[in-house]
Amino acid sequence: MTGIGVDIRGFTKDYGNMTVVDGVSLSVAAGSFVTLLGPSGSGKSTLLMGVAGFTRPTRGNIFFGDRDVTVLPPRQRNIGMVFQNYALFPHMTVAQNIAFPLIQRGVPKADIAPEISKMMQLVGLRGMDDRPVTRLSGGQQQRVALARALVFRPPILLMDEPLGALDKKMREHLQSEIKEIQQVTGTTALFVTHDQDEAMSMSDQIVVLNHGRIEQQGTSAEIYDTPASAFVADFVGEANLLQGTIAQLGSQGCLVEIGHNLLVCGTPASGAVLEIGDTVDVIVRPNKIGLGRECEPMPGFLPGEMVSSAYLGEAILIRVRLPSNRIITAKLKPEAGRPDCQRVSVTWDYNSSIVFPRRNGVNSRGNQNDPTNSQ
Repeated sequence: MTGIGVDIRGFTKDYGNMTVVDGVSLSVAAGSFVTLLGPSGSGKSTLLMGVAGFTRPTRGNIFFGDRDVTVLPPRQRNIGMVFQNYALFPHMTVAQNIAFPLIQRGVPKADIAPEISKMMQLVGLRGMDDRPVTRLSGGQQQRVALARALVFRPPILLMDEPLGALDKKMREHLQSEIKEIQQVTGTTALFVTHDQDEAMSMSDQIVVLNHGRIEQQGTSAEIYDTPASAFVADFVGEANLLQGTIAQLGSQGCLVEIGHNLLVCGTPASGAVLEIGDTVDVIVRPNKIGLGRECEPMPGFLPGEMVSSAYLGEAILIRVRLPSNRIITAKLKPEAGRPDCQRVSVTWDYNSSIVFPRRNGVNSRGNQNDPTNSQ
């Protein structure tokens, strides 16, 4: 099968006075794997349902290649679809479920068996033809759903939180399998999830949505390393968020006062125009934070009190309470060891944190005066 491109132009969906998706334009290259990532209510599933034809936009258009499909019903779009709840027929066997789309399309009976065999081998279900789907594990049922969505060779595959009901180990296993199958088949995949790790491990491109709009589109590395907004930086990956005001601007970066006469350093976000006195968000990743012992004070370190520590195998997670009562998290390499005193010092380099202007007093999580960010 050969994938085709998807072109979304100004997609808007209103429900009464509420706009769920607001003027989204997005081009998905043929044969690529693109993930719509965002929190609940960000509009990602509504946008996917629009591409599928289950939701008609209030305004805007959807093209498959050069064909306008905006008003076409789902059955005329020739797309594969995988849902979180699998949507399998419980009274059918594995083979019967996979065969269903071919039967609906009038494929000759003699041609159906070879196609089922190919799909079952592709998704790792060989030899399970006659097994009732109710006797399969969650991971096996999701493989059946994937095989059924691909058996008629659709140029576009849509997946709405397909791994949400699975445990962590099975999710991680199927993430790599789904990506490999998509690459083998060459179909164009549009995938919806709220799981950042899932999006980063599977995607050619990630589209981060917030309040019905695109915050940023890019590769996993671009989204993580050069976030376009405080929301993206805070939502994708682990991050500490501190609110403060610009106290000093310099050639290296800026100093931000976060309360109680404490200053932290950071680098202004790309394109940000900052002035002294501006209210800002400072984002710093836990693995960029260094800890020292307050009994051995060093210049530029913030004093703090160690609240807890947890050994995670690949890292040690340390939670530190600052004098402002804000708790931040540091992730240390195991060889660094756990600090041996309760009073510690916290620091990071200028280029290890990013400073974003706050949007009309609204923080990166979209809340005004959010108590979790108060200093």
